This record gives sequence, C-alpha cells and structure tokens, in this order.
Amino acid sequence: MVKKEEMLKEKITLYLLSKLKISKGELFAILTALTATVLIVSNLASTKMFDFFGTGLVWDGGAILFPVSYVLGDIITEFYGYKGAKKVIWTAFAMNLIAVLALFAVQLLPPGPGWENQLAYEAIIGFMPRIVAGSLIAFVSGQILNAYVFVKIKEITKGKHFWQRALGSSVAGNLVDTLIFTTIAFIGTISSVQFVGLLIIAYVSKMVGETVLLPVTYGAVSLIKKVMIDEEQSVLSD
Repeated sequence: MVKKEEMLKEKITLYLLSKLKISKGELFAILTALTATVLIVSNLASTKMFDFFGTGLVWDGGAILFPVSYVLGDIITEFYGYKGAKKVIWTAFAMNLIAVLALFAVQLLPPGPGWENQLAYEAIIGFMPRIVAGSLIAFVSGQILNAYVFVKIKEITKGKHFWQRALGSSVAGNLVDTLIFTTIAFIGTISSVQFVGLLIIAYVSKMVGETVLLPVTYGAVSLIKKVMIDEEQSVLSD
C-alpha cells in the first residue's frame, strides 16, 4: 500500500514537472521582468519613510521588497553567469528609467478641472532627483558587485555550497547598495542619528530578509534545474 502511494506521488510529481518545462531563454525573460518589477516597485515604495517599530528611527518602504532583487540576482547569476546578470541589471535599469520619465511627464501635465491631487501626486510618485539618482546608481553598483563576488565564490568553492556564494555576495552588494542609496537620497534631509539608524536598519533588514528567503532561493534553484530544458529541445517541442 505504501509503495503504491509513493509511486502515485512520484507520477504526480513527474507530471507536474513536465508541465512546468521551460527553456533557458524563456526563464531569462521571466527573471528579467521580475527584476525590473521589483526595482520599480521598491523605488516607488521608498518615497515613504516610517517609524521602525516605535524606536524613533526611520526606515524607507523600499527595503520591504528590495531584498528580493538580490535573491533574483543570485538565481540569474547561478544559471547565466556574470555576463547574463549584467544584461538583466542594465535592462532593469533602463525599465526603471522609463518608468521615472513617464511619471515625470505626467507630473508636468496640467491638472484637470476638479482634480485636486497634484501636490499629493508630486509628493508620492513625483520626480525626486535624489531618490531616483540614488536608487539607480546604488542598484547598478550593488548588483554588479553582487554578481561578481557570487561568481568568484563559486569558482573558489568549485560550485559547492550555494548558500556561501548567495550570502557572501549579498554582504558586499547590499553594503555598497545601502551606502550609496542612503547617502545620495537622504543625507542632509534627516538628522545624523536618523541617518546612521537608517543605514544600519536598511542593511541589516536586507541581510535578514535574504537569509530568511534562502530556503526559497534554494527551492527555486532546485526547481529550475528540474524543469529547465535546453533551447534545442524547446524548438523540437514547438
């Protein structure tokens, strides 16, 4: 009876995996889209500062989702290497720039009769040079460093111990990202204590977030290895 149940589970698993089959090119497109989306949403969310659980220290809303970008970066670098990761990074950069320019163009349009939310629009999703500059520079710098360190650790460990390259690269990438973004976006606009607090909280929260998400990253990498097919198989199946 137990053997029958195990065989049934194995058949179901194999069936589901067969339905999830995806080519390497298709997966690259999906991961690129996800990375761009995470960056754009994080930048919009970063315009809100909130109290860190009653401590009086401030935290920007972008830190909630942004750690996912490094999870995606690790997955991309694992399967596509440093060159592939850079392509995704620059594509996400371009998509975010398009979003920023579009929102800025809308901001410049004259408010319609009866619409009284212009100031609210400008305050929440309007063009904020420091936020935009800090975000774009920090993203490119942090992500490229993350991918570079990831590849180097993978070479040193000969492809073993995924967690070492995932977390090790994030330690460097997140540090550079946090320093650049926080300095460009907020220095001089908040007190020194709040600035230092924001730096520490943002960095620690990103590292904690990635550590918590590490099992998810492992699961994603494992699943991708099972469902990915090469381009020749994809063409033949079509």
